[in-house]
Amino acid sequence: MRKRLKIEKRPVDRKLLFLTVGLSLFGVLAITDASTPQALRYFSDSFYFVKSQIVSLVIGLISLIIFSKIDFRIWKKFSVVFLVVILVMLIVVLIPGFGIKSLGARRWINLGLVSFQPSEFVKLFFAVYVSSLVGAKKSLLSFLIPTVIVAFLVVLQPDMGTALVILGIASSAIFIEGINLFKLISLSLVASVVGLATVLISDYRRERLMSFLNSSNDPLTGSYHVKQILLGLGLGGFFGTGLGQSRQKFLFLPESATDSVFVVIAEELGFLGAVTVILLLGLLVYRIFKIALGSPDRFAASFTTCVGIWIGLQSFLNIGSMVVLVPLTGIPLPFFSFGGTSLIALLTSIGIVLNISKNQGG
Repeated sequence: MRKRLKIEKRPVDRKLLFLTVGLSLFGVLAITDASTPQALRYFSDSFYFVKSQIVSLVIGLISLIIFSKIDFRIWKKFSVVFLVVILVMLIVVLIPGFGIKSLGARRWINLGLVSFQPSEFVKLFFAVYVSSLVGAKKSLLSFLIPTVIVAFLVVLQPDMGTALVILGIASSAIFIEGINLFKLISLSLVASVVGLATVLISDYRRERLMSFLNSSNDPLTGSYHVKQILLGLGLGGFFGTGLGQSRQKFLFLPESATDSVFVVIAEELGFLGAVTVILLLGLLVYRIFKIALGSPDRFAASFTTCVGIWIGLQSFLNIGSMVVLVPLTGIPLPFFSFGGTSLIALLTSIGIVLNISKNQGG
């Protein structure tokens, strides 16, 4: 007689919960500090950005609580619906009148009273979809075709950072499914070549790549953004200039409350503060992976791993671009960058992971 997997009901993983709430509150504090000059100049309200972020935090925490109480298995049943929603959102965002174009990218959908960035929910819905394929004995093409379509639509926005996260999510699901590792490596090499070609045929992306390469040789020849990033990191030193004492946030550093918020943190709290942020994010990803190891089924293991890869890879791309390890990608730092859609999607995902943590296999 086949031995059944014993499922033990437990409380939610409190360490993951406390880390998530702590990082979210730390993020609100960072946005309050980093966004003040920009908010005052463009909206005549020093707290414009932080008020919006607090509203998103409240919505996100409510979503986290709700999703932590809903059995995670139900989402597998809606995986195809999620894929359809992903494709519709990514097509709509490219349509003038519906998609909002800003800073050379079309990444937001206008709903009248509010706007949102669909690519943030794409990460969540896509993680559910590819995880639903795990354990179903699907072929590699079943993973590959939707991944290529979704990544291609994201690149059209253009949003290379999110496209890389989508590929990371898909790769983790393929790995858990146990598909031949040689095939996975071969596909990764092909994807790298295609990605490089995509960068080279775009003036905007090529300029960012060249700025990165030039700054690696001589920071003084890099782009304005890179110069201001390096200046901010240098001003911070080991202990920082002090909370609220950043100079770069006074409209010298582009996107100080979004893509570049890590630089403001590093400038004010120094090397110690920057390392603390990295360690906290790393600890969060570790807790998520630990839950994945004890997941009650392969869908849960895959989804939890996808969320860990999502947060870990996105953190690496953001911080890596801030310390000039990788080219600027324009991707937010999880929990810290201003962006309501990003925060709500992250907290919702953590809510599902917390529900999985209550159903550990024994």
